[in-house]
Amino acid sequence: MIKEVFFFAISGILGFVVDTSVLYLLLGSLGLYVGRGVSFVCAVISTWLFNRNLTFKDKTSSLSRRQEFLRYFFLMIGGGIVNLGVYAIVVGHFSIAVEHPVIGVVFGSLAGMAINFLTSRIYIFRFSQAASR
Repeated sequence: MIKEVFFFAISGILGFVVDTSVLYLLLGSLGLYVGRGVSFVCAVISTWLFNRNLTFKDKTSSLSRRQEFLRYFFLMIGGGIVNLGVYAIVVGHFSIAVEHPVIGVVFGSLAGMAINFLTSRIYIFRFSQAASR
């Protein structure tokens, strides 16, 4: 499990980089909130790919990759609501976060990470079924 937590943290860093990069690319055209919604979706896609191929590569699933991704995406909505909610609070209450939205992304990402790890580990990449068995 320590290895999984480590790789999940790396996945989170990757997701953070994707999230922030896409947000900054879209900021001028879509704004702080719609841009963040799009950037969040991009981050979910990148973290699923990383987690599927590295973090939980030994875990089997009876689902097709498409079904697995859709389940992952919908389960990430719980952490995503917390993530985006904290982002909105930070951006809405602190002018420095409006100037530097990465601050809101940091707080939002940290708030949603624990929820997303647990849902990934328990419901997506089943920890009780190793592929090597």
